[in-house]
Amino acid sequence: MPSLKARAVIFLLKHRHWFRLKARRESITFDTSIPALRAQVEKSGVIFGKLPPDIAVDSFNLGSMSLEWIRPRDDAGGSAMLYFHGGGYVMGSHRSHRAAVAKFVAGSGVPALVFDYRLAPEHPFPAALDDALAAWEWLLARGQDPAKAVFAGDSAGGGLLLAALLALRDKGRPLPAAAVALSPWTDLTSSGPSYQESDPLAPDGCWEVFSRYYAGERDRREPLISPLFGDLQGLPPLLLHAGGAEIMRDDAISFAAKARAAGVEVRLELGEGMFHCYPAVAPLFPEATAALADCCAFIRQYARG
Repeated sequence: MPSLKARAVIFLLKHRHWFRLKARRESITFDTSIPALRAQVEKSGVIFGKLPPDIAVDSFNLGSMSLEWIRPRDDAGGSAMLYFHGGGYVMGSHRSHRAAVAKFVAGSGVPALVFDYRLAPEHPFPAALDDALAAWEWLLARGQDPAKAVFAGDSAGGGLLLAALLALRDKGRPLPAAAVALSPWTDLTSSGPSYQESDPLAPDGCWEVFSRYYAGERDRREPLISPLFGDLQGLPPLLLHAGGAEIMRDDAISFAAKARAAGVEVRLELGEGMFHCYPAVAPLFPEATAALADCCAFIRQYARG
């Protein structure tokens, strides 16, 4: 059973409109304003975006793509984390995820490069994947040793991370040493039974709308859209964390099982009673703190040797 602190946080998330912590929970439809959703996410990122003093941030552009390095101030160089932010492929940025990514950087000692891939519906698949591959190739071109690099991401970013691994493998390009994904969106057909459950961080209908926007006219079963349907052989070691009571639980379970059957070294951790991407809210309750520490230890193990 979740700890008392975890249960309190889950209760507040489920009933946050009672406490005026956020606008009343509503369903996402094709009439929902995407610009309004994006503005809400960016505002939340600013509110919770305070960084510890030992973390430095450097922003720059790669062509039309914005990127940001989040580094420990005492970084000795050599290792790197390429971070894929979440947001259903329609929202999110390095700004909205800055505070969350900083937790991974502070806990692992590994600097993170966060990139703003193009968002749907204006830029459907494969725009986000193309941008992810461009960010990785930029790291390699500047001398990054792939054996000292990891991929990390959350939600749609976790799915994009896994799609990028498949694309790089198929192209014969270098792969990172390992990858960490929080609640990865691996099945945009939303076929798992867990999609029928209620998640305090996922408004009803959002995944149907977002998947349509991202896939456009493409088949949502294409492996580079939904990695669950791909050939998973040859991927690097993976660590997946998902909530035991979230809508993407079955995405993580099915992907881990298929990857393991393909010979991939994969570890899946399911947080009992936990919600979507719960490690990112550490240190609000013990389960999140322990999960974040596990992710950071994994990142450190593979990126720093």
